[in-house]
Amino acid sequence: MEPKKNPEANVGRNSSLYLAVGLALMMFISYTAINHKTYDKEIIDIGQLNLADEDIEEIPITEIQNTPPPPPPPPAAPEVIEVVEDEEEVEETVIESTETTQEEVIVEVEEVEEVEEVIEDVPFSIIENVPVFPGCESGNNDAKKKCMSDKINKFVQRNFNTDLAQDLGLDSGIKRIFVSFKVDTQGNIVGIRSRAPHPRLEQEAARVIQKLPKMKPGKQRGKPVNVPYSLPITFRVE
Repeated sequence: MEPKKNPEANVGRNSSLYLAVGLALMMFISYTAINHKTYDKEIIDIGQLNLADEDIEEIPITEIQNTPPPPPPPPAAPEVIEVVEDEEEVEETVIESTETTQEEVIVEVEEVEEVEEVIEDVPFSIIENVPVFPGCESGNNDAKKKCMSDKINKFVQRNFNTDLAQDLGLDSGIKRIFVSFKVDTQGNIVGIRSRAPHPRLEQEAARVIQKLPKMKPGKQRGKPVNVPYSLPITFRVE
């Protein structure tokens, strides 16, 4: 007796394969369904541009004020026209041209008055070239100063009248007379002043100083100058 079914047509032998394919298909469908996304067409539609939704910028209205124009300038004063009769002669004013040609050259020479430098009195202690007393021509400036002082002191001692103090009845003791004078630019003794305990002593001191010999004038910057000199005269009254 022949079987009715074909042994090769057995469905149960590939059941495990079908089950695996079915599970894989179901998982693919489930994954696709879960990750499926939808979009709003109005949001993603970029093909159209709606200008009506744009904000319209408000432009402020500028008010134009009508400024009145400035007043017109005052009218110029009418020119006064002087009517001159034909018989009257009118002197014409000739305006000379101030332009110069290349041949004419204007040269203005301003005279400058030379001001001579005036050097005032120079003290005996700082004079560049001390006045030279007769007999003190040799040596440097310091040596001439010392020589002049020694010569003047000796001259006063020889010529001063010391007996005058006793004749005036002055008290005993040391008396001092202060004398000052100048050696001018010519070497003469001028401007004698004296101060003493008695007017007669002042006169005697001035008399002695006036008898000093003429000197060679002192110089400062190479020019003769006045040189002040002070001399104390001291003597004792017994």
